[in-house]
Amino acid sequence: MRVLVVEDEPMLADAIAEWLREDAHAVDVTYNGDAALERLFVNDYDVVVLDRDLPVVHGDDVCREIVGSGSLTRVLMLTAAAEVTNRVAGLSLGADDYLVKPFAFPELAARVRSLGRRSRPAAPPVLRRAGITLDPALHKVFRDGAYIPLSKKEFGVLAELLRADGAPLSAEFLLEKVWDEHADPFSPAVRLTILKLRRKLGDPPVIETVTSVGYRIS
Repeated sequence: MRVLVVEDEPMLADAIAEWLREDAHAVDVTYNGDAALERLFVNDYDVVVLDRDLPVVHGDDVCREIVGSGSLTRVLMLTAAAEVTNRVAGLSLGADDYLVKPFAFPELAARVRSLGRRSRPAAPPVLRRAGITLDPALHKVFRDGAYIPLSKKEFGVLAELLRADGAPLSAEFLLEKVWDEHADPFSPAVRLTILKLRRKLGDPPVIETVTSVGYRIS
C-alpha cells in the first residue's frame, strides 16, 4: 500500500516509516500539516498515519480536508492524549482509527493493514490465485504449497497483482503503489522486479505482459 506518515517528531516519524516499509508498504514522510496537504494533493494514498498535534496546519484540519475531499484514503490518528473525550473528538472529525502514544509498532502496522483493506474493494486477508498464496500479515508467499522468499518490493508488486483479480496493472500504477515519492518515474524498477518475480515463481509462468497496458496474473 501507499502510506503517508505525518508526525512532527522526526525520530518517531522515521521509525514508523521504517517499520511500515519492513511490512512492504511504500511510505512517504512529512513533519507538518502544510506539507501533508501538498503531498495529498499530488499523491494517492491508501492510509495516512496522522499525528493530531501538528505545527503549521493542525492535524484536525488535515483530517477534515481528507474527509471533505471524498477521498477513499483512510486516516489513523495518533495522539499523546489518552482521554476518551480526545479519542471521541478525533473520530468525530472523520478519522477511521485512533492510536494513543506510546504504542507498539506491531499494533500500528496491523491497524494500517486493516485500514488499507477498507480503502479498496473488499479483498480476503489471504490472497490466492493461479496456485499462489500470499499472506500480507505473515509476509509469506507460497506456490503450490512451496514457500517462496521475496524481497519487500517483489512482495508488494505481487500483492498488487493478486488484489487486481486478473485485471492488468500498469507499470505506473505499480510504481506509485509499491515505491515512494522518491522513485524515478522513468526507472526500470517495475520491469526488473517483474523479471525477478517470474524467475522466483517458476514455471509455468503466471505473470502475463499485456501489450501497451501492463501486467496481470490471469
